[in-house]
Amino acid sequence: MRALDGRILSPTTTAKMSGQNIEMKESLRSLGMALALAVFVVYLVLASTFESLKLPFIVILTVPLGICGAIFAMLFTGIPLGVLSMIGVILLCGIVVNNGIIYVSRIQQLQNSGLGATEATRRAGIERLRPILITSTTTILGLMPLAMGFGPGAELRKPLAITVVWGLAVATILTLAVIPSGYRALVSDSEGEAVS
Repeated sequence: MRALDGRILSPTTTAKMSGQNIEMKESLRSLGMALALAVFVVYLVLASTFESLKLPFIVILTVPLGICGAIFAMLFTGIPLGVLSMIGVILLCGIVVNNGIIYVSRIQQLQNSGLGATEATRRAGIERLRPILITSTTTILGLMPLAMGFGPGAELRKPLAITVVWGLAVATILTLAVIPSGYRALVSDSEGEAVS
């Protein structure tokens, strides 16, 4: 814009961005704030649910995994970062933590029953693999018609659905490795129920 300002226009004339470009930047900025607020609210809810300050961090580790999947989806499919894809990322924050909650709550139950953190993490992974895969798969399959772009107005809904589908798929796979590692890093064998 500055190059245009000095070369083509007369010294008394100025050029500035306006219209849809400015609105898009403002929308993305406000959605970025909404994303940060969503992650914070999810942390608060998890902290009150688990009655711990450490365990919500382990569950929140799934959010960046989902965001990585969403970014990969945008790069792979050529979808630009727009308002609907950003709304998809915000939705993803609420969806991907479910897998972490299922996993961490089972680890806590097993550890409270007397197992060490390592064994509880291993057994919870075996016991909760199927529920995690089923819940993620049903969500992904439910969004597939939107992601494939059927019907009128599909081009508007498609970025949101693709962002959520890919983000959830990547987060589900990586959650199965990251949650046990995060749990073992933050919780000792003896801590069990009293984690704060």
